[in-house]
Amino acid sequence: MADIIDPDISDYLLAHSTPADDVLRDLATETRRTYGGMAGMQISHDEGEFLTMLVRLIGARYAVEVGVFTGYSSTCIARGLGKDGRLIACDVSEEYTSMARRYWARAGVDELIDLRIGPAADTLRALPREPAVDFAFIDADKTGYPDYYAELVPRMRPGGLIALDNVLRGGNVLSPSSDSDRVVAGLNDRIVADDRVESVMLPLRDGVTLVRKLG
Repeated sequence: MADIIDPDISDYLLAHSTPADDVLRDLATETRRTYGGMAGMQISHDEGEFLTMLVRLIGARYAVEVGVFTGYSSTCIARGLGKDGRLIACDVSEEYTSMARRYWARAGVDELIDLRIGPAADTLRALPREPAVDFAFIDADKTGYPDYYAELVPRMRPGGLIALDNVLRGGNVLSPSSDSDRVVAGLNDRIVADDRVESVMLPLRDGVTLVRKLG
């Protein structure tokens, strides 16, 4: 996996973003202490601030997250929704999300989050087909990305945003060698050719694609 961001630039980015509060700092610390190297599945703080800002900018009230882990991104998304918002959070792990639940409560967003444990594709298929979702964030098993994208696009309202994380795969999308890399590279090509949406790929951390549903 190539280093997409120089470590010194990473520190500079974090120093020039709204700083994390005690809840997010403690969550990041406990995640690293508990899960070691697996803590790399957690988004960085600047990406979390980016998600909060996106949700606020589009006035989102109904959001979906695919891939919760210990709850950093869902906390950031829920904070952007406001008090009348709703976030459906999809994950398969009771263990990881038990930590998320504690921090959602500390952040005061637990009542906004509807956690659904089980295969995310099944959870998404069970959602109403009406185009009502304002914002969605996909950051889960990479081989599942095409299914998640396929289920979410019809359910996004016109102007709604989908954010997909890790779309660069550490640079491996340039020469995919694993199933995950090949699937993500294929979906990247599919998105840019999808006439239902417009999209932009950003070099934010390991790559974030923003997909806007056309009216």
